[in-house]
Amino acid sequence: MSLVLFRIMIPVIIAVKVLDELGLVSYIAAAFRPLMGLLGLPGEMGLVWATAVVTNMYGGIVTFAAIAPGLGMSTAQITVVASLILIAHSMPVETTIARKTGVRLRFMIPFRLICAFVLGMLLNLIFSMGNLLQGPGRIMWNASGGDGGPAAWGLSQLKNLLTIFLIVLTLIVLMKVLDRLGITRFMNRLLAPVLTSMGIGTEASTVTILGMILGISYGGGLIIRDVRSGRISPRDVFFSMALMGLSHAIIEDSLLMMSLGASIFGVLLGRVLFSWLVIFLLVQAVGRMKDETFYRFLFRRPR
Repeated sequence: MSLVLFRIMIPVIIAVKVLDELGLVSYIAAAFRPLMGLLGLPGEMGLVWATAVVTNMYGGIVTFAAIAPGLGMSTAQITVVASLILIAHSMPVETTIARKTGVRLRFMIPFRLICAFVLGMLLNLIFSMGNLLQGPGRIMWNASGGDGGPAAWGLSQLKNLLTIFLIVLTLIVLMKVLDRLGITRFMNRLLAPVLTSMGIGTEASTVTILGMILGISYGGGLIIRDVRSGRISPRDVFFSMALMGLSHAIIEDSLLMMSLGASIFGVLLGRVLFSWLVIFLLVQAVGRMKDETFYRFLFRRPR
């Protein structure tokens, strides 16, 4: 897993360093500043989110670790940028999986980007109005090391990659332990009524829960299988993939964002509650939609 990640992350690390040495990060930050300002974030976080969207979460994390030190970000700000990354990342890969289940890209891409931004705005509003999590964020690693020359920078990045390797290893072990202890099965039973309350059919509940816990690649793969067998209705497939787009790998990814200094109340509780509300409203809206409109704009008609 780490080798696959490093093939993406190392070019990202080098690219960020080149941009920094050329003084281009400040220009990129200026371009993102109006958008990020709506979320209470420094403009540099626009580059972090854009990297996560195009590559994956780890690409965003590496960019964050290279840029965030020195910005003096609060826990609230780190939680907001973490929520952006959690909902909208790895878009080329994950939206391709969604497309194979039948969900149209013209819906899924803007849906995830807009929802990420809306959740970020809501969290920023809640944290600002309640004066919550305003203390300095604690990042597990610091990947700056730019003041001691190329050798010091390179050593800093190697330490950073080692840290990420250890985090990935810890998360894999943790997921195995949770599975052996039966906690994964307990969460399946716990989440089933939640999906029913959203309006997602029971036929799609099991694979949706697996996707929420294990990740969109795994859950999407199971849905592709069930779509071909005709076991799940097109609308339930649509709702299931929409939910997984907002909340997938909820344990692993949340822990990963918490290692950046994000709060569990935003990256886990806030994201799950937000996802429930969005999908509930989506089910109500699409439920009133005619089949012709549904298949034209949201879902490819089964063949």
